[in-house]
Amino acid sequence: MTYEQASIELVGPDASGRLRGYAAIFGDADLAGDVIEPGAFTASVVTRGVSGIRMLWQHDPGRPVGTWTLIREDRTGLYVEGRLALRTQAGHEAAELIAAGALDGLSIGFKTKLARRAVGPVRRRLVTIDLWGISLVTFPMQERARLAGRVGLARRRDELLPASSSPRQKRRAVPA
Repeated sequence: MTYEQASIELVGPDASGRLRGYAAIFGDADLAGDVIEPGAFTASVVTRGVSGIRMLWQHDPGRPVGTWTLIREDRTGLYVEGRLALRTQAGHEAAELIAAGALDGLSIGFKTKLARRAVGPVRRRLVTIDLWGISLVTFPMQERARLAGRVGLARRRDELLPASSSPRQKRRAVPA
């Protein structure tokens, strides 16, 4: 089985293992040339619900590391909040690697339901996606999707969004 990925910028975890960030940034091409369009996740999130979208380690269905508590689209992309299962070996290991700076990305696992072909460096525009997992990963597909903070201490807020966003958009889009 192959996995298509789009990455997330991550803040955390804090002492309780809480994470938050963007699972996908709309309009930002990944390394495969895919761009996710606003609204692409809506049907999937409604159908599966938060509990039906798994938090995995490196897309391995045998290694869940926590649960997502909130998944929603906003103007920036797919915003998520979750909690690592710190009492499990996998969840504790994930928290330690994030805190050490050894792991800095997340990636979505999905099936493309509807895509439009594009020309140039953008290969496809993903219109409808069946999202089934969001994973902690070492190598995310969106190059700028990197860890924005460690152990609950975010760096500058403007680092949470892609460079293409205006400072005003950054202030509005990043939750406090």
